[in-house]
Amino acid sequence: MSTLKKTYQDASVNKTLSGPDKKNLYRQMVRIRKFEERTLRVYQQGKIGGFLHLYIGQEAVAVGSISILGPDDHVITAYRDHGHALMVGMKMNECMAELQGKATGCSKGKGGSMHFFAPDKNYWGGHGIVGGQTPLGAGIAYALKHQKKKGCCLCYMGDGAINQGPYHESLNIAALWKLPVVYIIENNGYSMGTSQERSTMVPNDSLAERAEGYGIPWANVLGNDVYAVRAAVAEAVQRAHQDYTPTVLEIATYRYRGHSMSDPGKTYRTNEEVKAYQQEHDPIDRFQAQLKEEGVLSDEEAKIIIKEAKDEADAAADFADASPFPDLSELSDDIYWETDQPERTTEGRIFFD
Repeated sequence: MSTLKKTYQDASVNKTLSGPDKKNLYRQMVRIRKFEERTLRVYQQGKIGGFLHLYIGQEAVAVGSISILGPDDHVITAYRDHGHALMVGMKMNECMAELQGKATGCSKGKGGSMHFFAPDKNYWGGHGIVGGQTPLGAGIAYALKHQKKKGCCLCYMGDGAINQGPYHESLNIAALWKLPVVYIIENNGYSMGTSQERSTMVPNDSLAERAEGYGIPWANVLGNDVYAVRAAVAEAVQRAHQDYTPTVLEIATYRYRGHSMSDPGKTYRTNEEVKAYQQEHDPIDRFQAQLKEEGVLSDEEAKIIIKEAKDEADAAADFADASPFPDLSELSDDIYWETDQPERTTEGRIFFD
């Protein structure tokens, strides 16, 4: 059922990109990389408590997919959520402050790394339970269909989540009710510290193919190629917009760091494996070389973009350092929506009024 075009650059969604559009895609990838690198330093300085899951190496997935979306499209993801957050338009300041548990953070310092939220940008987190976001993604899609909006929900997960029961329950209900949800498996090869070969039965080397059992269209996508990601997601989003059909996309990618900061990533894979991917398949290097070949981006322009992103990340770290922690009197605020809004009842809608 996979119908993905192989001429990614010539796909209509990419042919319409202007030179500035392409530079902006590159800029967003670099911003995510530099934010995550600065975040790593902040964690090593002991300023971040709890978990920290870095997105370094997977930038083309978030940038390529979210760049397709329109005003009524929504995003929900798992705990490796920083890249998606920045791509939907969240600022480095609010994200870095949230990592440090500061009151100026996007979740007022109460969410941390795994729980970035921006309802005003149709961004619904940031979820720590493996696979727990998949039924929520179906729920968002249900709301969009109920309101007869031309929108969909991109629901991201790692390759480990596809073995969880809620994921399969979500596929079943999405197919049964024809919900406009696009499930994106960011397959970086390792479920925490266990390789796919040791954790998952994959007869035809495709996790996405499991969607076949539910009659859902699926495709395998090259995840270090922005054009390939955009082509696949554009097709899925169009399908969702036109007839509310769900899609499963498996996007092959790779993370350079461990699963989280408590995992150095060196006990289950070799340094040679990581270096080989960095040298031969890095998504930012690949896109930079491609844009240079197209005559869109010069080496000097790339250096400027990289420096600007680094400076922005450094400034965000300074902003977080200078921000206050939440006051203890706010401990119970923003926990239950009904408690903070006693004059109303949600009737199950909250932000979908």
